[in-house]
Amino acid sequence: MAEIRKHIRFWGRVQGVGFRYKAKYLAQSLGLTGWVKNEWDGSVTMEIQGRSMMIDKMLENLNRDRYIVIDWIDAKEIPLEDGRGFHVVG
Repeated sequence: MAEIRKHIRFWGRVQGVGFRYKAKYLAQSLGLTGWVKNEWDGSVTMEIQGRSMMIDKMLENLNRDRYIVIDWIDAKEIPLEDGRGFHVVG
């Protein structure tokens, strides 16, 4: 299965609830690469790369967290990048 890369923006209760660190843990456990960061407006931005099925699994698990409340997701596919690991930015 081919890899894809997505740029995703999350709105809701996504800051101050461990979102970025849960995302990092999930990405590492699923073999995904990329980064995640908080934005000034209370949203969170992520770029994630890997198999589409694994990205979907990560998003499902983020949405199941009892502290995280995702109201809206805006996602688009972007070109693949070379990179290793998954990083929390900022």
